[in-house]
Amino acid sequence: MQIAQQLQDRRGAELHHDVHWDAMTAEQKIALYNLHRFGYRLLFVRHLHSGPLAVISQQNHLATISAHGEVDYRTDIQLRD
Repeated sequence: MQIAQQLQDRRGAELHHDVHWDAMTAEQKIALYNLHRFGYRLLFVRHLHSGPLAVISQQNHLATISAHGEVDYRTDIQLRD
């Protein structure tokens, strides 16, 4: 939750979780649903030319889920400071 709080602090206004959830593909939702039991939570969704990229976290660890539902646990995603 520390990462999620930092993102909220930087952005100012927090977008409602449903906005991000609705932006995800069905494959991403299934992948995230399966990861919930391990403590992963949805932070936000980036809109890329290749499709939506879901950014998730487990405590201080970031991961991403591609539009096809593939999870990248070693993501090189950069968050704003």
